[in-house]
Amino acid sequence: MTTWLNTVAVRRVRPKTWEGYESYLRVHLIPALGHHRLDRLQPEHLEAYYAAKLAAGLSPSTVLHHHRVLSRALKVAQQRGRVQRNVAGLVDAPSVPRSEIQPFDREEARQLLGTAAGRPNAARWSVALALGLRQGEALGLRWIDIDFEAGTLAVRQALQRQKVRHGCGVHPADAACGQPAKRCPKRVGGSVITEPKSRAGRRTIALPKPLLEKLKTHRTEQLHVRLAAGEYWHDHGLVFVDEIGRPIDPRRDWANWKQLLKDAGLRDARLHDARHTAATLLLQQGVLPRVVMEILGHSQIGLTQNTYQHVVPEIARDAADKIAKALWD
Repeated sequence: MTTWLNTVAVRRVRPKTWEGYESYLRVHLIPALGHHRLDRLQPEHLEAYYAAKLAAGLSPSTVLHHHRVLSRALKVAQQRGRVQRNVAGLVDAPSVPRSEIQPFDREEARQLLGTAAGRPNAARWSVALALGLRQGEALGLRWIDIDFEAGTLAVRQALQRQKVRHGCGVHPADAACGQPAKRCPKRVGGSVITEPKSRAGRRTIALPKPLLEKLKTHRTEQLHVRLAAGEYWHDHGLVFVDEIGRPIDPRRDWANWKQLLKDAGLRDARLHDARHTAATLLLQQGVLPRVVMEILGHSQIGLTQNTYQHVVPEIARDAADKIAKALWD
């Protein structure tokens, strides 16, 4: 497992994904299954492992992630002749009940935007609720990605918080600096710029005119803050920054969202629910699912349709009303 993690997975997945894999292996998979010889691992061992983890309180989705990581590693082992079969393929993957998303309705979304008005980076929430950008996509947005004349916004990169690691050694024991990872002069991680989540994530979106105006206003406000900061300003060219131009830490962004919900008098919700709200409102306005797919950066139309099935009855009723108007009204 560690060989797969450090020689195969490290080249194929994003750093944040690799961190998740490493945690699964170190905390769960290796302690529970590492004592088995690779060629003697049996389906029953995996079934017992999944049952034990569920009984210990891990969520079905987390156990499913464990299954997928194990299956990927064993597939490589099979391809390289280390085992004759991938035993993970002989076991039913843990089932995960689909949880219903809870987007805000139109009035609640308007209430959020009204509460955000006048706050630093108020346009951040307009972008979230109108375009459904992922958190990293919004925080990694640059001014050069916005074409004010054409009225478009291009998603070309994302800001992601990664675990701070030594840059002078793979493991703490190998670190040449002798310092904790946070003090390593060659440390890597923290808030870093990455590629979008997928190829479909690189996209250009037409901006609603009100949002375009809000971004123009935000640009003017940021210029005033920059002039006030003077030599202390960090010029990263980002649309949403802190008081001296630095990228906004995702944890701070999350805290700002929670405070916004509280001040607006709305129920608690995940930051990702802003993305669900944007998609739901677009579909309710009659925007075609394929267009919504492209705006959200989904790689498959099925993902869009399956995620937002709660909107289907409304769309079907609207379609029925339109055909009735065309033929009988």
